[in-house]
Amino acid sequence: MKMKVILKQDYASLGEEGDIKEVAAGYARNYLIPNGIVANYSAHAVNELTKRQHIIARKKAEKAKEARSHKEKLEAEALVFHFASGEKGRLFGAVTPATIAEELAKKGMSIEKKFIDIPNHSIKEVGEFEVKVRLYAGEVANLKINVQSNNPVQESAEANN
Repeated sequence: MKMKVILKQDYASLGEEGDIKEVAAGYARNYLIPNGIVANYSAHAVNELTKRQHIIARKKAEKAKEARSHKEKLEAEALVFHFASGEKGRLFGAVTPATIAEELAKKGMSIEKKFIDIPNHSIKEVGEFEVKVRLYAGEVANLKINVQSNNPVQESAEANN
């Protein structure tokens, strides 16, 4: 059985604040409504929503502007990672969405790892790669990743010679 609800806040698996959605009645009653994520669809709730539409529209415009700004920053320069690697360039480790999200956080950009799409889910070799970062409202940034070898085995062998 389905139930109509109005989102009170952005919720990744459902939509954005102000959206009207149909969800399973049990999911709404047992999780969404008690946690304040949605309001039950009613004439009163729709009336409240129409009063708040200008505020919601302003928030969406700010998010879109922020997404464009993030896209420009992400596409401006490559992220460089240094990993120890084997002779053929295979990394002892991997560059994952979490690794990239951490590095972006150091640069002041808060991007959740679930929005970072790496071909084959991780990078396991030295080289240059392109990763897609999904931003607000379908905006996608192409982030360049440069993985370089930081091989301590070769460095220590050179130091001994």
